[in-house]
This record gives sequence, structure tokens and C-alpha cells, in this order.
Amino acid sequence: MSRQRTMEAILASEYVTIGELVRLTGARYSTLKFYTEEGFLPFVQEGTNLTRRYPREKTVERIACIKRLRDQKKTIPQIKEILQEKDKSV
Repeated sequence: MSRQRTMEAILASEYVTIGELVRLTGARYSTLKFYTEEGFLPFVQEGTNLTRRYPREKTVERIACIKRLRDQKKTIPQIKEILQEKDKSV
């Protein structure tokens, strides 16, 4: 098992793992995994290496947006629609 990177190294990195996203956002691992499976969180996955890498800044912003929508009592289908519209406008 590999050693955890320091928070300084994580903050300096362009890409992070889902475990590092947990540390950055305070969200639960299972929640982030669900968001990934629903297509809410963009990631890259290198061919032979099965580790998913998330663009740090964009993903942290996206998680904050999802949290705000959840606080507004939006449902998962509503959030999906809002995020799709947001992606189209970018």
C-alpha cells in the first residue's frame, strides 16, 4: 500500500485520487464514489493503471456545487439535470 501524500503535495497537484478528495472536501468516500458512478465528477483513467485521477480544482468546485444543491433539497435527478445544463454552457 502506498503512503498518503501530504496535504501540501495534494494542494500542489493537478490531479488527485478519490481518497485525496475525501480529505480535501470532507465528503464520504461512498458519496464520492456514487457521484462518480452517476457521472457528476469528471475523471481520467490511464490504460493499465486503474486508478482514477480527478482534476483537483474543477472537482472540488463541483463537489461544493453538489453540496449546495443538496442543501437546497434538490433530488439526484434534478442535480444531474442542473450539472448537465451547467456543462453545456461552459
